[in-house]
Amino acid sequence: MRHTQNKNVITLILGMLATVSPFAIDFYLPAFSQIAEDLQTSTARISLSVSSYFIGMALGQLIYGPLLDRYGRKPPLFAGLIIFVIASLGCTFSYRVEQLIILRFIQALGGSVAGVAAMAMVKDFFTASQGPRIFAMLILTIGLSPLLAPSIGGFVAESFNWKAVFVLLAFIAVFAMTIVFLFLPEGQEPDREVTLKLQPMAKTYVSILSDTQFFTYTVSGSFAFATLFIYVAGSPIVFIELFHVSPQMYGAIFALLSVGFIGASQLNILLVRKFPSNAIFRFSLIVQVLAGFIFLMVALYGGMNLYSTILMLFIFLSCVGLINPNASTLALAPFTKNIGSAAAMLGCSQIGIAALASIAVGLFKAASILPMIASMVATSSFALFLLWRGEKKMAGKVVMADVNSGPIAH
Repeated sequence: MRHTQNKNVITLILGMLATVSPFAIDFYLPAFSQIAEDLQTSTARISLSVSSYFIGMALGQLIYGPLLDRYGRKPPLFAGLIIFVIASLGCTFSYRVEQLIILRFIQALGGSVAGVAAMAMVKDFFTASQGPRIFAMLILTIGLSPLLAPSIGGFVAESFNWKAVFVLLAFIAVFAMTIVFLFLPEGQEPDREVTLKLQPMAKTYVSILSDTQFFTYTVSGSFAFATLFIYVAGSPIVFIELFHVSPQMYGAIFALLSVGFIGASQLNILLVRKFPSNAIFRFSLIVQVLAGFIFLMVALYGGMNLYSTILMLFIFLSCVGLINPNASTLALAPFTKNIGSAAAMLGCSQIGIAALASIAVGLFKAASILPMIASMVATSSFALFLLWRGEKKMAGKVVMADVNSGPIAH
């Protein structure tokens, strides 16, 4: 279905929807100290609410795809955003960290629909030739959210309190629903032939995972991508608790480091014109592992200060910016059918594995930078091991895609 409505308006609405969940991840990070003090716990424990959000996002990838096809775009979108609003407001009534962790999981289950729906509706409103440009815009919009969210969240938390951050998130979701209701045309019609039965869906996902190339680049890429989530969960502990920067300064540092991830992902567009994706993936992963061990060795001997930490994290996140889009491209390249299910499994694996890895940060007290670095080194090293095993099984027979996909951002 193609629509004659203003394409720029539709693009802006889809961009707004795509940023709802990423904004919810980064918005409250500067308020970790406030929340920990109010709930009488540690910032490390509060970081588990980031991990629970990631887990909710991962599950949402699998849940909303079939629902958006079966019932049309708007009913699942409104239902998910209503859950997001209720959970956001519920966070303000948390008096124990366990409640916050559970509510953040529910918040993610609801909010993840916005990004999934935005990506699905690109095909509803734009032609095949327009699609890549719109996808690139949405990915760039998602990538820009870490530049803005911590700074705004830090300002709100300092001016009011941490609960105001979640109230504002609820307001953003209500605003998004209002704009969608008033200005976004109907997308794809409901398809009652889409099955919601678990057994056929499970068989499809199992067959996808049995593909060696998909499994290799999905799982290896997911463990490498996990370093980004570990950083997101651990950065408030490192910068606010250990280096004692203000919430506003933390937001500025977070924005600076996001430039590394975003810039590298944009550089990748140029690199794939000269080098194969698997070569870029392998080289970036090796650099990430080497940088990780250097980072860990210097930290063990107490040589890390604020500026050297920022530099090493910048290198780490830049590697992720190159690894992630190429992992996505290589994982999906073998498929000519079930691409939607493969993309859902890819997204679930990336976010799910990264979420589980990020939990390690919250299991340690914020006494040093070592838990975060050790977790990043462990996941990137395991990613390199999986790549080596997978390439050995494929014996150099890697299916290459004609175009590069964009990164699946947090």
